Amino acid sequence: MKLLMVFDFDHTVVDDNSDIWVLNCLPDQTLPASVKASYRDGHWTEYMGRVMAYMGDQGISPDRIRGVMETIPFTPGMRDLLTFIAESKSAVDCIVVSDSNTLFIDWVLKGAGLRAAVDRVFSNPASINESGHLELQHHHSHNCHKCPVNMCKRKVLEGYLSERAEAGVEYGRVFYVGDGGNDLCPSLCLRGQDAVMPRKGFTLEKLLARLKAQKADSSAAAKVVVWSSGTEILQQLKQCLQS
Repeated sequence: MKLLMVFDFDHTVVDDNSDIWVLNCLPDQTLPASVKASYRDGHWTEYMGRVMAYMGDQGISPDRIRGVMETIPFTPGMRDLLTFIAESKSAVDCIVVSDSNTLFIDWVLKGAGLRAAVDRVFSNPASINESGHLELQHHHSHNCHKCPVNMCKRKVLEGYLSERAEAGVEYGRVFYVGDGGNDLCPSLCLRGQDAVMPRKGFTLEKLLARLKAQKADSSAAAKVVVWSSGTEILQQLKQCLQS
């Protein structure tokens, strides 16, 4: 059976936050106070829509944004990991589940020549409107009280696994690689033979450790494998494929 790799994007595949990196398009890399003050807790995607509208009003083109996004640094070892995955498609499927947006992710992966590694990208839909400005939408609606209003990654993952099962594809193991608080919910739906891989020193690792210390019924059933670079994940992946 095949193995499924699931990646978050910001601070996982890339070593920064793509929604912050895009501010490098601005002459002084800062937003006006009126835009900053418009953020409401739990409604980041709407806020980023206003950021994109402001950039459009300043005459910043999508090509300029793409050029800046292509300079975002990859997390150490991730290029090699994704290259290996691209060369191992007979054994490994790979998806990205991210609270960024579809254009940013596609631009970064294509700019690095790594888009072939990823079978599907699940993120907030982004498009270029008639005025030439970027527009964002919510990925979906959901009823999960643990997740941001625009995306429950567990719903995304479970939906993808169900869709693949209907197509006759069952995964022997799932590796979930992430860093943030919104990666906890999908981590808790993994099976005992799967692995959740939190980045060392980031929020997901701390949340999983807290649940384990509390011996909570909601703690992860999957094996927890902490990582600092993509090289460590690549080693785990190769070992799994050889076993």
